[in-house]
Amino acid sequence: MKAMVLAAGFGTRLRPYTLKRPKPLFPVLGAPLLDHTLTQLRRSGAEGIVVNAHHLREQIRTMLQGQGDVQVQLEDLELGTGGGLRLAKGHFGEAPFLSVNGDIVHDLDLPAVHGAHCASGADVTMVLHDCPRFNNVRVNGQGRIVGFAGPAGEGERLLAFTGVQVINPAVLSLIPEGVFYNIIDCYADLLKRGGTIQAMVVSGHFWTDMGTPADYLKLHEDILLRGRMPGFSSDRGTSPFYLGKDVVLGGGVSLQDWVAIGNGASIGEGASLTRVVVWDGARVAPGSVVADSIITGGD
Repeated sequence: MKAMVLAAGFGTRLRPYTLKRPKPLFPVLGAPLLDHTLTQLRRSGAEGIVVNAHHLREQIRTMLQGQGDVQVQLEDLELGTGGGLRLAKGHFGEAPFLSVNGDIVHDLDLPAVHGAHCASGADVTMVLHDCPRFNNVRVNGQGRIVGFAGPAGEGERLLAFTGVQVINPAVLSLIPEGVFYNIIDCYADLLKRGGTIQAMVVSGHFWTDMGTPADYLKLHEDILLRGRMPGFSSDRGTSPFYLGKDVVLGGGVSLQDWVAIGNGASIGEGASLTRVVVWDGARVAPGSVVADSIITGGD
């Protein structure tokens, strides 16, 4: 099973933090999110993984150096989700491949998704769930996707795309080369041509789209305070406080609710942190009182 991680976006909703590093490299418990994503893919049996990169792409290339099973697709132009997939088409051959967004965290069964697609005979399988904030995919009573904007018609329901999908490479030929193109526009064209897009509807799972600062903080709350997403927490006990390597805590530092402190960070004497993520190497001044915030290395 080959796979692609879509990691080229600008992350505009996460500015100013994405001016310093691309969203897939945001740290989650001591490692970039992209590292967790690749580990999950490898454990699921993925081989020959493509990661595309545009915004701050040299940071992604540097992070992936030496990972022989990963091909970095550097994109000089912003190509969008469809354009990036089209550029990688030659990598996949003819077999269906898995595509995952580079800004999601989940515990979905990826081999089951791939297997269900191969058994369905569909051109594309999109993994969907009921998430009202994002519900805009129309699904009919036969479990087929029929459109990408509401309202739902008779016998249809609106669901949200999780960012996980399996695609037959031939579908990518519908996308023009070398230009910005949204994969959803490709799928709308596919439906008009009589193609089939299967909905794999899931529930009872963990999922988050790390799209805003509030989402990023909520992810840490789910992991550290609520014990969700065991793939991140199984090797670190049950403490709501994560301290990376070589963290320096001054005297009288107060950590409250949950806190994640990255490698080499320094927290000054008497500082108080509540629901805070501190990036690697960041410095918190003595006596600081910080809550519900992200502290980067430049703060």
